[in-house]
Amino acid sequence: MFEIQNYSSFVAAIIVFQMIPGPGTLAILNASARDGVAAGMGAVVGTLLGDLVYMVAAVAGLAAVMHAHPAIFSGLQWFGAAYLGWIGVQLLRQRVGKPQATPEARKSAGVYGRQAFAVSLTNPKVMLFFVAFFPLFLRADASSLTLLAMMLHVTVLALLYQTGLVLLGNALAHKLSALPSARKLATRLAGVALVAFGIKLALDNR
Repeated sequence: MFEIQNYSSFVAAIIVFQMIPGPGTLAILNASARDGVAAGMGAVVGTLLGDLVYMVAAVAGLAAVMHAHPAIFSGLQWFGAAYLGWIGVQLLRQRVGKPQATPEARKSAGVYGRQAFAVSLTNPKVMLFFVAFFPLFLRADASSLTLLAMMLHVTVLALLYQTGLVLLGNALAHKLSALPSARKLATRLAGVALVAFGIKLALDNR
């Protein structure tokens, strides 16, 4: 679909990655828990804009490599499968504890948006992820429209998931932060899923 190979795996992998607690997720939950839905949505906008910057940079580089260096593109596909597995292993090894809560004065949605944008831009692993992730679901002869469709999928699914975080986070963030066992289970399940994705996609790219 949309000239994206392994389409169902592509969508599932995006959802799994959205569920992994990261700096962007914490920024959104923090904004929602402290200052409500408007603040949380401000953080969502900031996070999505930061991700978009890295996606555009990654896609621009991939488009050039796909057409000029097919062998390098094939290597990126293998790297992507290995990178997914590596992230999964790191999640399985990660120690999950109770986060520290620090009181903070009330802020506007714009302030939270700028903070979330800065958090995204200071996390270069995001661009590395997109460089590794997109080639896994591209054919060597894919068009620029396919890359655009992939970016749109990531943005829309991220928006839906993060909006849900805002709506739930305002009421539940403090309670969930006190349940390290639940956070640990979610992290471990995400790790297993990513290792499985890496193995499956490596086999598909043989």
